[in-house]
Amino acid sequence: MSRAADRLRLMIGHLDRSPAAIRTSSVSDHALSLPHILRYTCENDLLTPDQRLFYEKNGFLLIKNLVSDEDIERFRMEFERVCQPEVKIPGMMMIRDVVIAKTKSAPDHRAHQSVTKIQDFQEDPELFRYCTLPEILQYVECFTGPNIMAMHTMLINKPPDAGKKTSRHPMHQDLHYFPFRPSDSIVCSWTAMEKVTRQNGCLVVVPGTHEGTLLEHNYPDWEGGVNKMYHGVRDYDPELPRVHLEMEKGDTVFFHPLLIHGSGMNQTQGFRKAISCHYASADCYYIDVKGTTQEILENEVLDIMKRKYRLDNMDLKDTSAIRGRLVRGERTTL
Repeated sequence: MSRAADRLRLMIGHLDRSPAAIRTSSVSDHALSLPHILRYTCENDLLTPDQRLFYEKNGFLLIKNLVSDEDIERFRMEFERVCQPEVKIPGMMMIRDVVIAKTKSAPDHRAHQSVTKIQDFQEDPELFRYCTLPEILQYVECFTGPNIMAMHTMLINKPPDAGKKTSRHPMHQDLHYFPFRPSDSIVCSWTAMEKVTRQNGCLVVVPGTHEGTLLEHNYPDWEGGVNKMYHGVRDYDPELPRVHLEMEKGDTVFFHPLLIHGSGMNQTQGFRKAISCHYASADCYYIDVKGTTQEILENEVLDIMKRKYRLDNMDLKDTSAIRGRLVRGERTTL
């Protein structure tokens, strides 16, 4: 046990380095006993001690080559199918870039090239299959425990920037969008559907910010405009140390909902695709966001529900309950 304690102290020393020196741990590292001081991960035999310490310290963990090429190609083909005007998937939202939607100079006007993100694909069996992949869920369970709900789904098709920098995503915390707690029982899986680099707008994270609180969000005051629902941390400090998560096709990053993150412009001529799901323990509980920093988000969501689906007398909790799907274990509270 003394050797394990020495190892723990050594790892904490390594993790106190600058963000530029941060690297993910290898899945093949041998297991060591850890003292019961870990808050953000569950006891299991999958994560190595190094991986658990990394997530505890930084709020994210990158797993290489987790999703197969075959599955990714199936998700890509289904994305192209559901973008066709004649295909209607209940509850699915199609989001288009604020600049590309207003111009005829976009690089490609095929249906699937004008959609920059689809959200809430829980009613599409093929895309929702991503949320049920055993290789994903085995890691999700390390953060949520055995009862797992899929609560929020997205496929991002980041377009080549149209010249107004609107392909950026402002730095934000995902918990801003969720009316359930506790935050430590929520995790996102985000899988690269192709090589993701700084040039095509990889994820950017601020390590350690998962240890903070939910900050106030709003639309940033960007000259070129901001895409719908792309809220950002108000008064975000651009000098905070950041890490750019460059990834290969099939790589998957898991991160905490309080981790501040965003993405840069796509400065290439191709589209950058990724698929993701936010999971929560089924033992989580709903909260009322009225009177909190999330009320601005609730008002915007409910306005969309009224206009698009003619649904009234709802709140943010109702929209989450409609989208939530049990993917492992038992549905308890959510």
